[in-house]
Amino acid sequence: MQRHAPTAYVVEDDESIRTLWGWLMESNGIAVRTFVSAAEFIAAYRGEPGCLVLDVRLPGMSGLELQQYLRRNGIEIPIVFMSAHGDVPTAVSAMKGGAVDFIQKPFGYREVLAIIAKAFERDTEIRAWRARLAGLTERERAVLQRLMAGKPNKVIAAELDLSVKTVEYHRANLMEKAGARSVAELVHIAMQHPH
Repeated sequence: MQRHAPTAYVVEDDESIRTLWGWLMESNGIAVRTFVSAAEFIAAYRGEPGCLVLDVRLPGMSGLELQQYLRRNGIEIPIVFMSAHGDVPTAVSAMKGGAVDFIQKPFGYREVLAIIAKAFERDTEIRAWRARLAGLTERERAVLQRLMAGKPNKVIAAELDLSVKTVEYHRANLMEKAGARSVAELVHIAMQHPH
């Protein structure tokens, strides 16, 4: 089965900017699909690798509303916002919602290509974490949930009716599977990718 190349999904109501994005991505060997509205993107997206390049101001559902919709529905795709009206509160709201970056129009080509590369890397990290999470046992998931809640090994052991040694064993397995060097890093990785 052939793996999908990462795609830049561009949601922008201005046709000239959609055309520009299409040309810029294709001329740099990057797969691209463009959409006029958030609804059109929602109807077409099936979880393929890539990133979402999203105009803040769209007719119907706005870019920020689409970001919230995707989060509510557990759809993790790195989002890069763009706006000609790049006011600070909008950028802050977008970044707090998990956006990878915020591009202000007009934008520089090199800047855009670097941001898209960063978003693709983020998508690869998310997919790798999901694959690792899928390989966890039920017991490891239970231990991870309690570690994320900040509970010490003794408390986890009591709650799961295990010995502290067994909790430590599961914790070590979790760290290895997640590629984390410390419990703090493990928790950080897990909080970044809650699904």
